[in-house]
Amino acid sequence: MEHLGSTLTATYAHPRPTSTNFLPAISTLSSTYKDRFPHYNLTHSLSLPWKPSTYYKVASNSPTLAPYCIRSQKVSESTMLPFVSNRTTLFTRYTPDDWYRSNLTNYQESNTSRHNSERLRVDTTRLIQDKYQQTRKTQADSTQNLGERVNDIGFWKSEILHEMDEMIGETNALTDLKKRLERALMETEAPLQVARECLFHREKRMGIDLVHDEVEKQLLMEVDITLCCEERMKLHLDKAIAQLASDRAAQHELEKDLSDKQAAYRIDDKCHHLRNTSEGVSYFRGVENVDATVSVPESWAKFTDDNILRSQSERAASAKLREDIENLLVVTANEMWNQFNKVNLSFTNRIAETADAKNKIQIHLAKTLQEIFQTEMTIESIRKAIRDKSAFLKVAHTRLDERTRRPNIELCRDMAQLRLVNEVHEVDDTIQTLQQRLRDAEDTLQSLVHTKATLEHDLAVKANSLYIDQEKCMGMRKSFPNTLRLVGFC
Repeated sequence: MEHLGSTLTATYAHPRPTSTNFLPAISTLSSTYKDRFPHYNLTHSLSLPWKPSTYYKVASNSPTLAPYCIRSQKVSESTMLPFVSNRTTLFTRYTPDDWYRSNLTNYQESNTSRHNSERLRVDTTRLIQDKYQQTRKTQADSTQNLGERVNDIGFWKSEILHEMDEMIGETNALTDLKKRLERALMETEAPLQVARECLFHREKRMGIDLVHDEVEKQLLMEVDITLCCEERMKLHLDKAIAQLASDRAAQHELEKDLSDKQAAYRIDDKCHHLRNTSEGVSYFRGVENVDATVSVPESWAKFTDDNILRSQSERAASAKLREDIENLLVVTANEMWNQFNKVNLSFTNRIAETADAKNKIQIHLAKTLQEIFQTEMTIESIRKAIRDKSAFLKVAHTRLDERTRRPNIELCRDMAQLRLVNEVHEVDDTIQTLQQRLRDAEDTLQSLVHTKATLEHDLAVKANSLYIDQEKCMGMRKSFPNTLRLVGFC
């Protein structure tokens, strides 16, 4: 018995347990599903309690003790229901018509309920069949779409693999050519160093041989040509490095796209082969409401197509760059070889000129040495002649001095006296003349000695120039790299 207005019995969120007579066997459930059924919230109205007795008021007579006062007894009698034995009239709730009408109403509700239940069963059976067929068709369409999707992914995978093979081949070819270019660039250092050392050694030429001749012009031109070739090689090397980076970037995008395609292929192929009896199927509530897609079929196909087009474009640029590098290596090798030959020819001509000048100087030096010898002999003869004249002068002076001692009148200016005086003057003039000639001979000898020194110095200069050009410079230039090394093959 419940009192009116009592708290309703709690309504839970899970289904009410049903009689075991209406449930399938446990073995059937375990063989069909691996997980439990999905959780459904029952939508019972909170205003309808489970116990129907709540709708009714239960009348009862509660025994009470006698009141202590009359007032309280009056109040109690006015609020309490009378006992059956105390009733003076018959109290009833419903009339017989009400009772018959209630029965008819119940019969009609029963017929209506059964009719609705029968119609619901028929409609439910048809609905189950329709929904089953519709579900199977929907699943078949999904399976077909997944199969088509797998075929599309396989097609793009094959395209990416083909393009990756082409790109890897092109990258390897450009890498090999880049190594050749680096070797060729390294080979230019030796000729450049040789040319600079030749210029440095030729700065050690002395005197008049320190001229800006054709050899020096060709050496400076060789340095300029070698530096220009190095600049072009470095420029193309930078381009090759940048192109390799672009090729690897395009290849990385293809590899990333291929990896994504392979993962998508595995997932879609797995989904394509999933069946209702497959293992691992389960419920994932709310997954249909999660839209994690980032592309549509058009943008998906365009993304891969753009990657392939970018790779093809980079491959074309790489092939063009390889062709340019090949031409550059041939052109630079020819330019350096041509200039090398020009420098060698200039060296040969200059060495021949210097050797000819040296030979002529040696001839002149030999003649000068002979003339010096003759002049020295002449000077010695002049000195001997002067020494010989001094004896004559001494005799004349002695005679004149002795004649000054004649006494008195004997101091006569006779012919002997005059002749002695003339003899002294003549001998003096002769000595003066010989001394002047001796000075002239000595000056000539000094000039010859100076000429000899000049010729000897010039001969040393020419010998030094010949040593520099013929021994040092031409000796270094024998190590010029061959054409195969200049194009980077060795």
